[in-house]
This record gives sequence, structure tokens and C-alpha cells, in this order.
Amino acid sequence: MDVDKHILTEALSAILGVTVKLQSDCKDLDGAIKLQIANLTTLALLKNEALAVQPELFVISDDFFDPSFDFDFTNMSELKSDECMRGDEPYKRPYGWMRFTLKVRDKYPDGNAWLGTGGWRSRSAPGEWPVSYHGTDLQGAAGIIQSQYTAGDRQAYGRGIYSSPDINVAYVFAKTKNLISQKNGKTNKVIMQNRINPKKREIKNKDIWLVPIPEGTSAEKEKEIVESSIRPYGLLLKKV
Repeated sequence: MDVDKHILTEALSAILGVTVKLQSDCKDLDGAIKLQIANLTTLALLKNEALAVQPELFVISDDFFDPSFDFDFTNMSELKSDECMRGDEPYKRPYGWMRFTLKVRDKYPDGNAWLGTGGWRSRSAPGEWPVSYHGTDLQGAAGIIQSQYTAGDRQAYGRGIYSSPDINVAYVFAKTKNLISQKNGKTNKVIMQNRINPKKREIKNKDIWLVPIPEGTSAEKEKEIVESSIRPYGLLLKKV
């Protein structure tokens, strides 16, 4: 799938609330910081002030994106025969969205079992983590960790990282602000596709999963919790 990588850096900028560029577009590499996959996890899901105050971040396309796993779900619809599992949980594929995959293989010290194996399959792989979706606030990372989270039944579940196994639920919490591309003028919603550690999440209801982070947790401990609990591996874009 051929895509202008500038669109993906715009999506990253929207998610992170800080300018992200391709390395080739950075005029001042000395004043910019290279965005690593591990930084994406904490900056996207935590309000990481140390990176957020940087003038801009840059990515090296071949190091950050993995187009071999991109997938176009935009013209697909759910069929009964499509039922498949990831991490012993039903995997609700992101129909109607375009997935651009991040290069996450070999980026974590515990190996790649959490990703499972590639391709369509109806069964989970050993050690695989379930799939979840995170509807981000396109104004940046502030507020993604919340002291209160009001679900559909108006029950607050506490502080932590929220995601959903259902793309439609995540879409509701993608807020109302849209990403209007400066590259092609098109308007998109952006959602992150993640894998979530089943040992670290709490199932609050069939649509809401929580990685709890208690009040008073140190910044260092928050980072440790997040990196061991939830890992973004795809950017999902949907034209509005």
C-alpha cells in the first residue's frame, strides 16, 4: 500500500500534540529529537513533558513504519466467517479504517510473542496479547490518563489508560476534533491500534478495558506500567 509518509507524520503529530516530521524535512536536526517506538508508547499515553516541550520530533521512515503489515479495511464489512482471535479474545477488525503499521518487532526486551504471527487466523498464538483501540484526543496527550472516566452507563472506573476491544467504542472517545491534512486537505479521524497485556488490564465491561494507574504513582513507575501493559502497533485513519 503506497501512502505519502507525510500523512502519517501528521497523524503522529495530532496524537502526540507535538510536531513530528520525517528526518528529510527537518531543517535543524541538532534541535530535534528522534522519536523512538518506546517513546511513542509513553508520549501518546502519558503526558510526557520532557518530550512534549521539544520544538519538534523526527522519524526515519524505514525505522518507524512497517508497510509490509499495512492493511486496507476501508471497503470491508464484518462477516460471520471473519471471526478470529488474538490473545484468547475475539479480535474485532477495524472495518472502515486504513491501518498503517509501526515497526515494533524486536523493539521490546521480552521478544515478539505479544504480537502473535502475521496473517488472518482464527486462533491465538502462544503468548499473544489481545487487540485494543485507543480513541485519542487530537489536542494532545493531556487528559488521556484521567482521574475519572465516564462510560456509557455513567459509571466511573478510576484512573489509568483506557482502551476498548471495539473500534466503534474507541471512535466515540476520539473526541470531535478532526485531523485536516496540510498535505492533501483531506479530513481524518485517527485511532491507535494496540496490544494489551492480559495480565495487566482490568475488564470493566465488554467494551472498556483499563490499565490501572493509582493516584500518586511516580512518573517513573507510570512509564514502567504503561510500557509493560499496552503497546501501540498501528495508526488507523478514517476519512470523515
